[in-house]
Amino acid sequence: MYLTQGLHRAVQQTPDAIATIYRDRHRTFTEIAGRVARLAGALRDHGVRDGDRVAMLSLNSDRYHEYLLAVPWANGVINPVNVRWSPAEIAYSLRDSGSRTLLVDDTFADTVPAVRAECPELTTVIHAGDGGTPEGMLPYEDLVTGSEPIEDARRGGNELAGLFYTGGTTGHPKGVMLSHSNLMVSAFGLAASGYLSAGEVRLLHAAPMFHLADLAFWNAATARGGTHVIVPAFKPVEVMEAIAEHEVTETLLVPVMIQILIDHPDIAEHDLSSLRAVMYGASPIPQAVLERAMKALPNASFTQAYGMTELSPVATLLSPDDHKVTELLRAAGRAAPHSEVRIVDTNDEEVPHGTVGEIVVRGGHVMQGYWNRPEETAAALRGGWMHTGDGGYLDDAGYLYVVDRIKDMIVTGGENVYSAEVENALATHPAVAACAVIGVPDPDWGERVHAVVVRQPGHEVTAGELREHVKTLIAGYKAPRTAEFVDALPVSGTGKILKRELRKRYWTGADRQVQ
Repeated sequence: MYLTQGLHRAVQQTPDAIATIYRDRHRTFTEIAGRVARLAGALRDHGVRDGDRVAMLSLNSDRYHEYLLAVPWANGVINPVNVRWSPAEIAYSLRDSGSRTLLVDDTFADTVPAVRAECPELTTVIHAGDGGTPEGMLPYEDLVTGSEPIEDARRGGNELAGLFYTGGTTGHPKGVMLSHSNLMVSAFGLAASGYLSAGEVRLLHAAPMFHLADLAFWNAATARGGTHVIVPAFKPVEVMEAIAEHEVTETLLVPVMIQILIDHPDIAEHDLSSLRAVMYGASPIPQAVLERAMKALPNASFTQAYGMTELSPVATLLSPDDHKVTELLRAAGRAAPHSEVRIVDTNDEEVPHGTVGEIVVRGGHVMQGYWNRPEETAAALRGGWMHTGDGGYLDDAGYLYVVDRIKDMIVTGGENVYSAEVENALATHPAVAACAVIGVPDPDWGERVHAVVVRQPGHEVTAGELREHVKTLIAGYKAPRTAEFVDALPVSGTGKILKRELRKRYWTGADRQVQ
């Protein structure tokens, strides 16, 4: 199995069908295959050798789609770069991965001098934008039109397909090594679930294409010969216009995107009826937001995917039928067709159903390891299971409930509190637009439950009112004892709330981050 397999199949079966739609550019599968073969030839001409890492720093585009295919075609390894990183962080990932070639679009071309200053190993920069090519870079379109096409290396199987750096929420980012088989197993398992839209596929890329959640969807759609409709980044009006104009059938969104979309005042003015399937994941979604989304998009089925980069990334799926059962809306689903899931204690012994422990996963989608980090690889993959670092439990029917990152557990007065449960309760209050719950030092309780809240426009609420509201839904000791109100929560490039940023002001100077 290999990433370019779906392109070859589509060229054989539907050569004149539309493969990509980006702004006013519509390209067929035959056109894409030709461009990919020539771009791969250009990469080889400019020094890319077997197994070399090739990075890309760009917003979503049809050229990103071509990059994902051309690099393995040239027998290289993709290294998508997080667009939210600073130049120093970008340079670190390039040095760590040994990437000597970088593709960059107009948005990030200005960062290249700073990156090059910290990464002298970077020898080739290709400008994959629509504006003028900056000095010291190679023009993408000239390379595509002026290079000789080469045969697909058909790099696949257990060979390395990509290095995908974790978000860096703690310490330096780690390069997750995923093979072609890892990625294809996850994609085929996703397709085999039956939860994606049937018939002609038109997939909208609104989530960032550098992130593995979107790449998994990209991979599944490519394997099915689907059309990729691409917008540069998530903007609610642009997303709604793309769905209506191009009759998009499915999309992947992270929860914060879903909330912004369904709360947009102009949503009723756009025809979103073509949308048949919405997949979401990457972070928990408040139940109240999910219920509003299902009402706002009645023609679409909803599927939740739980996983992580190290799992290529899908581990469990909450099906569209599961979404019809209110009691299951807080579950993360059951093991996907390609995945095995269990819950273990600190001794890696499986625990009974209903008992909170660490979620561990096994299957052909589990990473090869962390790039140049053998000790961390051994720790994560001990016993043949990927140890996720997430806390959760399974019920008697095999549904997984994710209660928190284990390290985010709050211990207050000797009781364990999982912030996800508190956040779900807070989110049901009409004045709460978004929230995050953290533990902060407390002289009496060790740690106290603290809420950081973004209010809905035009609504007022006090910390005391929120506490009393939460106490009507969950145990009183879990309710936030204190709260602060902010205009926005800090988020990563993939929409995950950066709780470490919220904790800083409370834990700076402490010799440990728990009490």
